[in-house]
Amino acid sequence: MRTPSVTRGCDWHAPAADRGDPEQGARMGVLWKLEPATAAKHRLYQRYLDAWWPILLQTSQSTGYARPRVTLLDAFAGPGRYEDGEPGSPVFILDRLLAHHAVDRMHLSPRRVHLIFIEKDRARHEHLVAELVSRFGPLNDLPVRVEVRRGEAGRDSLAALDELGAWGHPILGIFDSWGSVNVPLHVMSRIARNRSSEVITTFGPNWFSRREELNADILDTVFGGRGFWTAAADELGPDEKWRVWLRTYRDALRRAGFGYQLQFELVPRTGQPLYLVFGTGSTAGLKAMKDAMWKVDDLDGESFRDPRTRGAKADGQLDLFQAAGLIDDELAELVAQRLSAGATTVEAIGEWLLTETARWMPKHALQAARQMRQDGAIAVQSPGKLTTKSRISLQAQVRA
Repeated sequence: MRTPSVTRGCDWHAPAADRGDPEQGARMGVLWKLEPATAAKHRLYQRYLDAWWPILLQTSQSTGYARPRVTLLDAFAGPGRYEDGEPGSPVFILDRLLAHHAVDRMHLSPRRVHLIFIEKDRARHEHLVAELVSRFGPLNDLPVRVEVRRGEAGRDSLAALDELGAWGHPILGIFDSWGSVNVPLHVMSRIARNRSSEVITTFGPNWFSRREELNADILDTVFGGRGFWTAAADELGPDEKWRVWLRTYRDALRRAGFGYQLQFELVPRTGQPLYLVFGTGSTAGLKAMKDAMWKVDDLDGESFRDPRTRGAKADGQLDLFQAAGLIDDELAELVAQRLSAGATTVEAIGEWLLTETARWMPKHALQAARQMRQDGAIAVQSPGKLTTKSRISLQAQVRA
């Protein structure tokens, strides 16, 4: 087996002539345009990491280091920037960590914080190294350990995590391939079994219509066996196919060991959408990811849609419906779907929104119940004031 090429922060002292020219990448076709959906996805990553780093790295006077080591793995790292100069994920990940408002409380050190960037293509790998050195200087001088490896995400991720002693400490694995998702499920399972660890997987806009181009054996490794994905491959409805594949992959992450899995469609203002699945073992991770989504929606005009919705239009300004005292169409549709399975409490609806839907929080359950009761869509079965403890159901005419 070929040993992946490694560039380590502790020994990267190649002369400038050997590092490559970051500008040469554009001339050689290594770089490409930044798509609107990718830009929105990057804003989501940035906002999520802004919350993730201090949660894991801030220390207390009473307990000292809460976690001795934290590792971020970007398994499809790319060349480091785009044609028009926008930073790629390795660059903004490192930049936002080093410039974080809480960096003084994180006590960064190369022993404590590891960043692993894996890129398969030789030219893109060389451009990434050059870009990082150009932006941040010699990698061995940084207050965190940076590993830039040339290798394949599915084959080399676990080896890199082994070598850096990542197991037993929190890991965030970003598997953002854009093209075919080909990371074996056993990789996800190993990360899922590691405490306080999470994964993000991205599906490109054409992934769901190109299954005939993939080897069935590869799909077996990604989904855990032939019986787990053939139903998705047989789905003929164009508008349903992506929903079925997302649900199938979400189920795979559940079998891998992630207690919670979010699936969502990122809808940019222009261009094609992206599809993401997030796996975590904690409700804190769910809340942090959803907080990041809301910030992207509120400030950037992008939108995240839950795959379960059929009729609701994605709204890129989520705070507007609250200011007007109304509820979002998607929220109402999702609550109705949940109630179609039977009556339950508003509190149970809130927990379902948190753990099962793309962007909604427990607090939205009571807002939805109040508006839906006013609209005649639900009935309140419990006496007294409508609260989180109230039991609600769909009105009979809505069910019919």
